[in-house]
Amino acid sequence: MPELPEVETIRRDLEAKIKNKEIVGIAVKKPSVVRGAYKKLIAAMDGQAITAINRRGKLLIAVLRDDRFLLIHLKMTGQLIYEYKQEIIAGGHSFAKTDLDLPGKHTHVIISFRDGSHLYFNDLRQFGYMKIVDKKGLEEELAKFGIEPLTADFTLANFKKIFARRKTSVKALLLNQKLIAGIGNIYADEICFYAGIRPSRTAPTLNNAEIKKLYQGCKIILQKAIKARGTTFNTFRDADGNKGGFIKFLKVYGRKGERCKRCRAGVIIKIKQGGRGTHYCPECQK
Repeated sequence: MPELPEVETIRRDLEAKIKNKEIVGIAVKKPSVVRGAYKKLIAAMDGQAITAINRRGKLLIAVLRDDRFLLIHLKMTGQLIYEYKQEIIAGGHSFAKTDLDLPGKHTHVIISFRDGSHLYFNDLRQFGYMKIVDKKGLEEELAKFGIEPLTADFTLANFKKIFARRKTSVKALLLNQKLIAGIGNIYADEICFYAGIRPSRTAPTLNNAEIKKLYQGCKIILQKAIKARGTTFNTFRDADGNKGGFIKFLKVYGRKGERCKRCRAGVIIKIKQGGRGTHYCPECQK
């Protein structure tokens, strides 16, 4: 699943392509990917324009001209593909050649603009979704998310509150979208490595200095990943079809059996934690 840096990259690139373009048609080929009545989505968007694309955690929020909002979540295998004349740009799950034969068998929603361009929503496994909401509905959706790194609310004091009176593991807390919005498996491992803390450590075992180091790591790692346009293995391309550049900066994720880049003494271990593959250095993460 694309995480905060990947979704932010898609947000920036798509906004540059579709901002203020008038929508002249919406085709919903698979109604089940639309939350709520799909005809309501069609009626709400027809004749509108997307004036901005915002984001909360991994959720994209397209702002319509009449102050309604199109929510888009790519989940595991979602793709957003923009097509204009001979230009095709895409973001989300990795792309096979057949995915770019548009519309394809996994194309579920098509948004058409007056200039002849189209935005396709593809999803192989159909976990992703689109949803139309008003301001109240948006507030209700956003209330489900915790504080987001790189925002003004993400203070050390608020971060410490997340760990207070909780007994679960550090990684589980970092991944809990109701507490912290946007961090997924890759960046949770990298943040723990930055802080020198094993992902399996429980919240009560951390001292103030360790919590502060984790807090700093959340901001530093995510800032670097956004600058590099995210991380790519086999699941992410940005909106111009490019691979994310953060892969070359990874210290532990995907490096099982390799020498630690920091201490040089440890070999990266991969374990299962909460059903997730988890990477760490047994020598310099305590």
